[in-house]
Amino acid sequence: MSDFVSGFWSVYVALLSLVSILGCAVLLWLQGKAKANAAGETGTTGHVWDETLQEYNHPLPRWWSWLFYITVFFSLGYLAVYPGLGSYEGAFKWSSRGQYEGEMKQAEAQYAPIFAKFQGQDVKAVAADPEAKKMGERLFQTYCAQCHGSDARGAKGFPNLADKDWLWGGEPDQIKAAILDGRQGVMPPHAQLGAETVKDLAHYVRSLTPDKLAHDAARASRGKEAFGTAGCAGCHGPDAKGMQAVGAPNLTDSIWLYGSSEAVIVETISKGRSNKMPAHREFLGEAKSHLLAAYVFGLSQGGTDKK
Repeated sequence: MSDFVSGFWSVYVALLSLVSILGCAVLLWLQGKAKANAAGETGTTGHVWDETLQEYNHPLPRWWSWLFYITVFFSLGYLAVYPGLGSYEGAFKWSSRGQYEGEMKQAEAQYAPIFAKFQGQDVKAVAADPEAKKMGERLFQTYCAQCHGSDARGAKGFPNLADKDWLWGGEPDQIKAAILDGRQGVMPPHAQLGAETVKDLAHYVRSLTPDKLAHDAARASRGKEAFGTAGCAGCHGPDAKGMQAVGAPNLTDSIWLYGSSEAVIVETISKGRSNKMPAHREFLGEAKSHLLAAYVFGLSQGGTDKK
């Protein structure tokens, strides 16, 4: 009720709740009485079908009525001890926030010593610990799998964390920094270069891969020249091997975040890309982030070089 600026709404909700419950009780009481038809008879309602089929007017069975009366009494008792009548907190002073905070304090008291033990260790040592690996995996499945997949191999637009390719660096401190403070990757749009130049650049990029994706040699040659003059080398480097300081990917490997087709690359160059890894410092804290960083680091050490 804190979202309402007037105390009227608290009274309104409380009265509406009570009137509704008492209305149900009154309705039950009325239905428990036999009613006479137009002729003064109480046996039937006077409606007849198929010559002899009559509709009787008997009260509800007592056992059935009392079941509903019990729900009325229960509702009144519930509203007396739990919040439900406007801003009234209830006799037990219960709230979902209070229950959540209590459970969090209980969990903190139980698990904080375990997290603290691993936080004091080097990330590489934690990554090799079987107990820490299991804990890190559970944390990953809870907080990270929604984007990076349950196997940590990512999806379109979400990096594979189980290989050795890193946009921002794969050292333990770099991984932990990404978890704590997040990352913001931006590929600016270059539609101003014109459709033909963009297509030339796409063919040049496709020519750089080890498996030499199908490309037009003439366009790739023009794209190589445009790569240096259009500003691409400023982020991806003159050799197109990327720059982890700004999260610019290596364009000379066979790993693609959005896809390697000509159409996808043209779209990336023309419209740009924007990817955000949210910060988890306030949400997870240092200890859990340390454990997660160790788990992810361990995955990359046993991963493959291709997505």
